[in-house]
Amino acid sequence: MQWQELNDINQLNELVSNSFDQPVLIFKHSTRCSISSMALDRLERAWQPSEMEALSPWFLDLIAHRDISNKVAELFKVEHQSPQVLLIKNGDVTYHTSHMGIGYGQVKDALSQVLS
Repeated sequence: MQWQELNDINQLNELVSNSFDQPVLIFKHSTRCSISSMALDRLERAWQPSEMEALSPWFLDLIAHRDISNKVAELFKVEHQSPQVLLIKNGDVTYHTSHMGIGYGQVKDALSQVLS
């Protein structure tokens, strides 16, 4: 996967703006959590770039950037979870899930819905 690193709080404005042109996926990852590592691994192993060309994937290390994680929760009005994925289109969260709910098929289905 070609993750873009979300490591500056000012990038959130860019993400919101970009979501009007292309759906944005944020993966919030805790480097201290085995469930988070497992969810990330499952997502990356199943990822099919040809099916996800319309998506801009961003990776947030929430241990290193807890301030950004808190701002994501506040900005999108989604309770903080770890691990967590958020799909953003036109500045709004259209899909989010956490823990073992994170999977390639679920992200793919959610993406299909926002693109239709």
